Parts: sequence; structure tokens; C-alpha cells
Amino acid sequence: MSISADFSLHTTTVGDSGSTVVFLHGLFGQGKNFTQIAKGLTPDHQSLLVDLPNHGRSDWTEQLDYPEMADLVAEELRAGVAADQPVHLVGHSMGGKVAMVLALRHPELIDRLVVVDIAPVATGGSMGQFEHLLGSLAELDLTQISSRGEADEQLQENIADPMIRGFLLQSLVRRDGGFGWLSNLDLLRAELDVIGGFPDLTDTQFTGPVLLIAGADSDYITEEHRSPMRTLFPQTHLLRINDAGHWVHADQPEVFTSVLRHFFAHQD
Repeated sequence: MSISADFSLHTTTVGDSGSTVVFLHGLFGQGKNFTQIAKGLTPDHQSLLVDLPNHGRSDWTEQLDYPEMADLVAEELRAGVAADQPVHLVGHSMGGKVAMVLALRHPELIDRLVVVDIAPVATGGSMGQFEHLLGSLAELDLTQISSRGEADEQLQENIADPMIRGFLLQSLVRRDGGFGWLSNLDLLRAELDVIGGFPDLTDTQFTGPVLLIAGADSDYITEEHRSPMRTLFPQTHLLRINDAGHWVHADQPEVFTSVLRHFFAHQD
């Protein structure tokens, strides 16, 4: 796809000392979802929280493509925090796929890679959940909503979990006297097959240290995923965090932060 030269990725920096950790969020998310984790890494690390394309305050695209997203983030890193030395990269879910593609296509930019509850394979049936969520958001008539509370109330029938509703409604903002979505919901819904897939990069490898973090209560990482992960990332180590589902960093933030600290401090 064609991306204009002035395409803008929104980023936020947390901390001002130490090595740099770059965070890539999952579907529907924003860089700010990792703010608590980033603060927990200071003062040993400064963090760059990235809004991926079609999310948060970053620009929208006409199509969704993992290599293109990875290249856009790589350009941002090469011109900024990775200009002088490689960075640590952390990606969750969809952001984990972007992170893996980035590490494979631009290994010189990455020191250590952390992939959170996703594998370099087609995600498959789990995308049905996201189809349901996107469909529920599409049914909201934003012209008839006067507050985020009203939107939350209207979503209750289709989305019972208040934490999931709160997460989704982070993208609902006041705009032009009414409400609008920060996320490009129409595109995300149209490209769910792409989001659930993974590009064929079998001729490449990232040979640096990789930590694959899985939620013990999540089924996104299975034994059959070890082989494709090791093929692309031979130095992968798997760690499961107890009492955590797919959103590991939200379910167990203190444990998650401690795991990152240990992994980044370890020297081969």
C-alpha cells in the first residue's frame, strides 16, 4: 500500500534515563495502555509508547499490512530513539505481531524482543471475539450519545464485561461537537483476516534474545506454537504468568514489570 511521506505516528516518552524500551499495543489499544508498566521501569529505562497506525492519535491508512506497519515504526525508531543504539521492543497481541515482523525486517534496531501472548501464526478462531466487539461498536449511533456513560450503558447488552467496555471506550472522544472514534474501526473490521494472520517470513531470523510471555489462563500460546516461534526466533524462552489472561500486563502489572526488568538486565 502507499503511505504518504508525512505519515505521523503518535508517541509518548516516559522517563529520561537508561536504555530505551519501545511498547506496541494490541488491537483497539493505545500506547498509553503501557503507562503504568513504563513508570515501573524507571529510572533504569526510558520508554517510548507508540500508537500504531489506525489507533490512538496516529494517522490512518487505507489498508492494513504487517510489514508496512513494522516499517513505519522502524522509520520512527531509526530517526529517534534507535538512531545511536538498538532498543528493547515489547509488543502485545497485534502489536506483538508488528514487533516480530519489525525484528525480522530490521534486526539492527532491536536489542531484546518481548512478545506478549501471541505467536507468529494465523490467530484463527479467536478473531471471532474481535468481530463481535467491532460489530457492537459499529451499532452505536454516536449522534444520539451525549456522554461516554451513555455509550457504556448502550454497550452493556452486547459486551457484559465492564473492563472490556472501558478499554474499548478509551477510543471514544469528543469531536466536532459530538463523538468520534480514534481507532479506524471500519478498516479494522474489514481487515480482521489480515490482523489474525501473519506474513510469510520463513527465510528470515532474528537471532537476538526473545522472551515470549503468555498468560496462564489464555489459550493464545500452545505447544504447537513453539516450533514456528523457534524457527524465526531461535533464542526464544517461554514464560507463563499465573492468574493472567490475554491482557497479561493489565492482569498482573507488577509481575509483568518485574519480568521485563529481569530480562532487560540479564547479560548473555
